[in-house]
Formats: sequence, structure tokens, C-alpha cells
Amino acid sequence: MTVPEGRGIAGHEHDGSTFRILHVSTGNVCRSPITERLTRHALIDRLGDPLGGGLIVESAGTWGHEGAPMETNAELVLADFGADYSGFTGRELLDEHVIRADLVLTATRDHRAQVISMGHSAGLRTFTLKEFTRLVRAIDPATLPDPLGEGGTVDRARALVRAAAALRGWLLAPSAEADEVNDPYGAPITFFRSIGDEIQQALDPVVTALTGVPARR
Repeated sequence: MTVPEGRGIAGHEHDGSTFRILHVSTGNVCRSPITERLTRHALIDRLGDPLGGGLIVESAGTWGHEGAPMETNAELVLADFGADYSGFTGRELLDEHVIRADLVLTATRDHRAQVISMGHSAGLRTFTLKEFTRLVRAIDPATLPDPLGEGGTVDRARALVRAAAALRGWLLAPSAEADEVNDPYGAPITFFRSIGDEIQQALDPVVTALTGVPARR
């Protein structure tokens, strides 16, 4: 899939036509690239639209390896899922990335804290991936805008983030570790594949909630 125009981000814009999802990990060569590309793959699966129905998916790292390729084992994991891993380059997380993101999904609570510490009113739109999954599962999809309505998938996505933020203080994780995705950097392919499965399972209900369309089985 072609990387969406505007991968270099500047300025937070809400023109009503797009919704930006930013995945954050440490180096931006393992977890966040896997999550970025699996999200795009899932959007294409559900919507048949390479532009994701106005949902733009990106990633960055808190200690990002600027310009670095994705780890080979991460590419292999994406290939297992039939997702496109080509053309990826790592980036360091910058203020402008956070400013423009409508939803920030991080690998760990530490990443979430780092994003929120950057300011830009990021607290209400920043979650760990697994935290967001847990909250999304508790939201009645009937309370969200119809993705076929005037505002489309973008309005639905914004409503989903607001609903998840409102639930956060009421629906707690069973343990701190339950909201984390471990770092596979330097690990063998078997561990990478287990992390890929973990990410995929967390993403499935999120993308379904965002789009209103279940995965094809």
C-alpha cells in the first residue's frame, strides 16, 4: 500500500475529512511498524479502500531510529498476515506528530506517559493499544454514528475516541501488564510472531469499532 500523503506531519487540522491514528513504540522498527501496517491491512480488508475511508495510519518512536528500515523479523510477521511491509522508514516522535493525531495508540504505559507529557491536550486521545481495545469492547456500537452517514467513518472514529476517554476511569485493567505489548527487539522470530498475534488480536475489535465492519473470515 502506498504511504498516505502527509507522512511528515505539521499542524493539527480537523477539516472533517480525515482522522489520523498514530502508533507509538520505542524505536519505531518493531512494534509500531507492525501495528501501523496491520491497521492499514485491516482497513483495506473491511472497507476495500486503500485510503482507509479517511483514516490515515502512521507511526513513530519515542527513541525512533530516524530513517531506519523495519526489523526483518517484523517484516516476516507482516508477511504472515499478508500485510504490506514495503517502503517503511522509522521516525522519531515529534511534537507535530502528536499535535496532528486524532488518536495515539502506544505499546506501553511508559510510551503513553511520554506522549501525554509532550502536552498538546494529548491526554484524552492517547491510550495504550490494549487499553483502547478493552475500552472499545465496552462501548455499544449502536451509540456510535453510522459509518454510512454524512460524516462517515471519520465522525464514527472521533465519537469512539470520546466514548473511550469517558470510560477510562471506570473500566480498569486487571493488571498493569494487561495494557502492555512487550518489545521483541533482538528476539527470535517465534517471539516476534507471538507479539504479532497479540497485536492483531488487540487491533481486530478496534478496527471493527472504527469502521462498523467486522473482519472477513
